[in-house]
Amino acid sequence: MKKRISIIGGGVSGLGAALLAKSKNNYVFLSEKNQLSKKIKQILKSNHINYEEGHHSNNLFSSDLIIKSPGISDNSLIVKQIKEKGIPIVSEIEYGFENTDSKIIAVTGTNGKTTTCLMLKHIFNQTALNVLLAGNVGNSLCHELSLKNNYDIIVLEVSSFQLENINKFKPYISVILNISDDHLDRYSNFNEYRKSKFMITKNQIKEDYLIYNYDDKCLKDLETNANKIPFSLECEFENGVFFKKNKININLKNKNMTIDQLSLKGKHNIYNSMAAAISARVFEISDSLIRKSLQDFQNVEHRLESVLKVNNIEFINDSKATNVHATWYALESMTRNIVWIAGGVDKGNNYDELFNLVKNKVKAIIVLGDDKKINKSFKSAVENIINVGSMQEAVSLSYDISSDGDCVLLSPACASFNLFKSFEDRGSKFKEAVRQL
Repeated sequence: MKKRISIIGGGVSGLGAALLAKSKNNYVFLSEKNQLSKKIKQILKSNHINYEEGHHSNNLFSSDLIIKSPGISDNSLIVKQIKEKGIPIVSEIEYGFENTDSKIIAVTGTNGKTTTCLMLKHIFNQTALNVLLAGNVGNSLCHELSLKNNYDIIVLEVSSFQLENINKFKPYISVILNISDDHLDRYSNFNEYRKSKFMITKNQIKEDYLIYNYDDKCLKDLETNANKIPFSLECEFENGVFFKKNKININLKNKNMTIDQLSLKGKHNIYNSMAAAISARVFEISDSLIRKSLQDFQNVEHRLESVLKVNNIEFINDSKATNVHATWYALESMTRNIVWIAGGVDKGNNYDELFNLVKNKVKAIIVLGDDKKINKSFKSAVENIINVGSMQEAVSLSYDISSDGDCVLLSPACASFNLFKSFEDRGSKFKEAVRQL
């Protein structure tokens, strides 16, 4: 029986949900509060999907089901009105899950999600398994399923926003990498944000797996019905993953293996590698294949990406670091003196956890934009703090300040939208400016 399905939000997730709903022969309507891009309108028209832009109308209230894009808060007026009407609301990943039989590995956390998902895809690419990579790291899950739906495994990067409004979403493997302050402009407090991450394991059963960071104190009270597998840099486990003598040690179902000589450096990448390795091991991927894959894996663009050395000054693009915790890992992994390029749109940041690292490692800070919060937070740690209005100016100034053997680290700890279209745009402009040197 045809349903009347409406989608609120006309971005990547909303478009994907509309296409999947249409492929199931439903009546589909998409509503976008702002203006839709020409490209998206063209896709909607060619697929005979009705839409509206610039407002949300009463047409939504005749729906059998609403699919909510992750960018739209539960506290928004339209969502409150839909709930008052008693119309069911689900997230895009919930609708995708209900329309596939593939086993899902869902990865969440404040930082490291993309790298871990790409590691998993890299491992599975060496096997005969048919694997899809989707979610925040690529196209929307629904969009991919509207094109093809015969995958053995789906590796899915999920944010806290995407985990809102799930009912049945149940990954075979859930991974929680870490939880730290982020998106406090969306959530009323940190605990609310933390609970949104815990939704990933809400529907799991004892045949499923929850892989989690044992060292993260925010995960200590994590409750689940799934089989819990911890990973740690600090503790050893009979059933879990730990790091000892520069080797990852995996103990699972009386099957032990070790991995050394990882391709990516830094504590955060050891955590990411442990999570990816144990997830692959659950699927009984061979020791040698997992080991080789993690030894030749190449990192994602804009994440601790070495751009160039100019007169022995190394320029590192970590534009994907949009929160304090991500920047902490970046600063911690540096072995040279640092000229730090930071700043952008603050998301309720508390810079206290960076203070000692900055005091001991950073010789100068260049702040993108006029926000003075970074200046105030580090004025007693770093003497030289300068605000600039463009990436070109930031890179040129950082080069002038640097000495032989230093590194210039773009790791903003903030969103990008004051000066750039996205963190990718910010990272690309950084690389372009560096090459012009």
